[in-house]
Amino acid sequence: MASLQMRVISGVLRLTRKPRTATVERARTRIAAPKGSNEPPAALRSRHDVRTRLVHGFPCTTVAPRDGGTGRAVVYLHGGSYTGEIAKQHWALISKLADAGVRVEVPLYGLAPQHTYREAYPFVTQVYRDLLAEVDASAVTVAGDSAGGGLALGFAQTLTPEGLPQPRRLVLLSPWLDLTLSHPDLPALEPRDPWLNIDGTVEAGKTWAGGDDPTQPKLSPINGQLAGLAPMDVTVGTRELCLPDVLLLQERAAAAGAELRVTVCPGAVHVYPLVPAPEGRAEARRIVEEIARG
Repeated sequence: MASLQMRVISGVLRLTRKPRTATVERARTRIAAPKGSNEPPAALRSRHDVRTRLVHGFPCTTVAPRDGGTGRAVVYLHGGSYTGEIAKQHWALISKLADAGVRVEVPLYGLAPQHTYREAYPFVTQVYRDLLAEVDASAVTVAGDSAGGGLALGFAQTLTPEGLPQPRRLVLLSPWLDLTLSHPDLPALEPRDPWLNIDGTVEAGKTWAGGDDPTQPKLSPINGQLAGLAPMDVTVGTRELCLPDVLLLQERAAAAGAELRVTVCPGAVHVYPLVPAPEGRAEARRIVEEIARG
């Protein structure tokens, strides 16, 4: 059974977040709204070595431990339906990684509707190239949550064609794997998800695709090549739209001979490692420990 805190969070999300994308019209209004700040919080700057530079015209923030760290690094891609800016919950996890001695590269990719995936891929690829000039790929993890998790997997699928090595590991928190949300189990699951709606989320995906085929692997990496990828570590809750596609990814990875670990948390909401509930804190600790020390 889910903890009391998780159940309370679920209720709050249902009242405050679910209505925002309940219809296509509401989703369009939210997508078109001005974006918030992507500046790192002051508390993060006071705790770690934080620097931001431009790569292909987009900001990339490096958050590094001040004591030199463990020699491990992460490229972290934040979620937000490809339309929402990085949030304090993302920065909190990034800070925990830096506390554990991990250098974190945070590519702040352009958001829809002003930008699309066509700009994000070369940007993230260059960030990864720059990191590999300083850190061996065997010490690098590529991680992301929700939309960022989908982007992380899609990006990993492009590395071999780009002549780049796979990272040590992929860590995907509730990844958005199919932009079309066409899995047949989703209509029955939608009422149980206190946060996401099918129609509104698909509308965000269409905007991110910029008129291109949303089923192509760069947009829906569930349809991409899984053989030859880095080992994958995926977390998902039972009360979220991402669950069916994560289970499908597990099946396809097994068929392709890819290494994949899936953690399914009963009663947990979307990207539960980022929420202040016992299940979330425990999973965040495990993820940080795995990335920092293996």
